[in-house]
This record gives sequence, C-alpha cells and structure tokens, in this order.
Amino acid sequence: MQKENQPNVIQAEPDLNEIMKTRRDKLAALRAAGEDPFLKTKFDRTHQSAEIFADYDALEGQTVRVAGRLMSKRLMGKAAFAHILDGKGQIQLYLSVNDLGESYAAFKDYDIGDIVGAEGKVFKTRTGEISVHAEKIELLAKSLLPLPEKYHGLKDQDMRYRQRYVDLIVNPEVKNTFITRSKIIAFIRRYLDSLGYLEVDTPVLHTLEIGAAARPFKTHHNALDIDMYLRIETELYLKRLIVGGFDKVYEVGRIFRNEGMDTSHNPEFTTIEMYQAYSDYKDMMDLIEDMHRKLAKEICGTDTVPYQGREIELGKPWERLTMKEAVKKYAGADYDAWKTDEDARAYAASRGVEVPEGKTATKGHVLLAFFDAFVEEKLVQPTIIYDYPVENSPLAKRKADDSAFTERFEYFVCCKEMGNAFSELNDPIDQRERFMKQVAAKRATGANAEVDEDFIAALEYGMPPTGGLGLGLDRLVMLLTDSPSIRDVLLFPTMKPKNK
Repeated sequence: MQKENQPNVIQAEPDLNEIMKTRRDKLAALRAAGEDPFLKTKFDRTHQSAEIFADYDALEGQTVRVAGRLMSKRLMGKAAFAHILDGKGQIQLYLSVNDLGESYAAFKDYDIGDIVGAEGKVFKTRTGEISVHAEKIELLAKSLLPLPEKYHGLKDQDMRYRQRYVDLIVNPEVKNTFITRSKIIAFIRRYLDSLGYLEVDTPVLHTLEIGAAARPFKTHHNALDIDMYLRIETELYLKRLIVGGFDKVYEVGRIFRNEGMDTSHNPEFTTIEMYQAYSDYKDMMDLIEDMHRKLAKEICGTDTVPYQGREIELGKPWERLTMKEAVKKYAGADYDAWKTDEDARAYAASRGVEVPEGKTATKGHVLLAFFDAFVEEKLVQPTIIYDYPVENSPLAKRKADDSAFTERFEYFVCCKEMGNAFSELNDPIDQRERFMKQVAAKRATGANAEVDEDFIAALEYGMPPTGGLGLGLDRLVMLLTDSPSIRDVLLFPTMKPKNK
C-alpha cells in the first residue's frame, strides 16, 4: 500500500537533557491548565489498526475511535498527517484546524512518543492509504523521553535487551517474535492436551540441593528459617505424580540454573517436560518428531524452516544413531574396541581428547568426551542420539542387554541439544545408588548436595514403566523464529546491572 508519508519516527536531537526539560515543561503547562494527561483513566477504543484495514469496505465513512503511540507528525499549516502505533500496527490520522478547532493547536504541541486517542471517520487518501479523518483528539499520556532516531532505531544490542519496551516500539519484527513464542506454547499445549496429557504445576522452591550437575540459586525462608533452592528441573515432582496415578502429565515451567551465559544459555529459562506411564523412550522419539513437524507447519507454514542460512528439514524422518554409532561415524572412535577403562583413556590421550574425569574416567566418560569433541558440531539436521552411558544418566533406566548404557536420548538441531528423554528409572534401589554417587561427586566440589529421600520413597511405592521427555522452549523458539541468541526470544533476559 502506498503511504501518504512514511512514519517520521523520531528526529535526532543534539541535547537529550534539553529535550527532557522541554517535555517536562510541556507537562507542567498542561497540569497548570488543569489538563494533566496522567489523570485520564480510560479511552474507549472501537477498533485497532489491523481491524480497520481488514474491514475497510464496511467501515468506510464510519466513525471509529483509535488510540496509540504517536510515531510521526507532519504539519502543513492548517492541516497535518500523523501515524499512531497500536497493538496491531500503525494507522494514519488526518487532522485539520477546521475539524479540531483549539484542539489542533494542542496537537501541534504533542511530541513523538506521546499516547493519544482520536475519533473520526475512516477514509482513503488520494494515494490510497486507509486513514482516520480525526474530528477529536486528546493526549492520554505524555512521553518524557524521546524514542531512538528513525533511521538507526535501537540497534545497540545491550540497550535493546535492557529496554525491551523501547525495542518493541521501534523494531516491529521483535514484537512478532514474541507473538510467535506465545503461539508455539499454545500449540504445544493443544497438542499434548489432544493426546490426553494433563497440565500441572509443581513447586519452584525446593528444600534440597539435589545431586544433579546443575548449580542452583539459593535463598532463605525466614518463617521456617531454612535455606531453599530455586528448581533446576521439574522432573522429580512430575514423576511423583505418575506414582500417584496420573498416566500423562506435563508442565510448562520456569527453570533456574546458577551457571554461565551465552547465546544459548540464560540463568532462567523455560522447559516443557512430559511423562507418560506404560511407555518408553522410543515412544518419546515418535512423539517429539511428530510434534515438531506439526508445530513447524502451524507456525511457519512448512516443515522445512530457515535457520541462520540453513534449511532445516523437520518433516523428513530424523536420523537416529546410538551414541556409539555417532562417535564411530564422526570421530572414527570404536567404543567396542576399548577392552578396559585404561584402554579408553589411553586412546583419548592419543587423539588429544581431554576427559574431565582424568584418571578415574571410565569407557563411558571417554565416549562422552569424544561425542562432545567431534559429534555435536556435525548434527545440523534433526538427529536423535540414543543409548547414553550410565555415567551421565542418573535418572534413566539401564538397557536390559547392556547395563553400561541407558535408555536415554537427546535430540539435536543446528548443532544444539534441544531436548532430553528417558525410559525413566523406576528401580528405587538402583536410583538410590546413583543418587549417592552423584551427591558424593557434588560434595567433593564443596556443594551441600543431598539425596532426595522423598523421591526414593515414592519409587518404593512403585512407579510404572514410564517414558519422559523435556525440551528447551527458548531454543525451540530460536529455531522457529530464526533468532541467533536466546536473548532474542526472552522478553527480559538476565543482564548485569549497568553500574557493575
């Protein structure tokens, strides 16, 4: 659609302090005249911009009431054009002294960024732009800070994340990302609900620092006088519900880990975990493939999606490799050729692969080190890696034919781990032994980890064979919105205070 005039968003000003003073002076004058905009409590809108565009034929000549942020203002003597930004987009206003009388003079003093309300008739300009011929206009809130200059916008990444509210105003594509995020969550909920899953909520505050590798955030409950920890997963409480008789449960949950930050990690993030009684990890493989195909078609209109210059084929059958197969394929290392743990460590040393566990490393540890060093960076297209060593799978069921491995898989897209799934360990004796090893390892680092005895007790009452899966929602949103950083899909990512 041809524009009458492009939104003249924000002209650069040389002195921010002078701008702020001028705007505050305007506010003071309004208050002195008894016209304080901040005392106004309501404006009854009848339509938003997109609704007027979509239904123009029916609305032409009709009176509508619109409101939004003033994004442009072009004065032409006794008439003016302006654009306002609402929740659905921008729409042009035409204003004249003949229609507005004294209100026109007041409008001329409005600033870019002010919140305004207008009433008038819908029409098209000579150039064909759908607009509102304003018959009334009023100031609803005064903007005391100027928006970024039009042609450069808010480009500083650090400032965009710190002041997301400004980012959303001046970069429309950012708002679309978060609308898409909401649609992704809604689709996943509908998908799981259609399969008979029940959405539940579990505690965010835990009384134990459990033995998992992730570091928790610690706080203190004053009334109980005990230390508490923000959760690092939703898994153990969800599995308690399977013990209690729910067959299928899931939770969309905020998770907190006191760890590093990079383009794919933030200290707080969102996961979706699901558990299904009487199923196993192969059922979870089928579920996650099917969900991704349908989700991509719903959100992107296709199951082949672009991500950072690559075409990701979510619709084709995903490659499935055991960890041993993947390491042999991409690293040329044969797990089965290592007869002892010492053989494995010697082979790693010969290949220059560092194994964090050092002299205590087992064959499983060495296999994991080779996977990290050689394999993950090769997994561009959707790939399921399954049968993980027991050493790093404390909650997964051992394989019946090889107790050194577990029925666990992770799936990878664009060289990133996207989700994790198990045939859940339901043997309370085995679980206790694994927890104790995990706790011992964590205490060796100085942490105050403990075995979750209540979870062990739940397993002792009996948990049916269960398949479970957790996926990182933020990374999924990154994929489907072609966003390079997790901060681009979090409305308010964690930031170091500016004075630090």
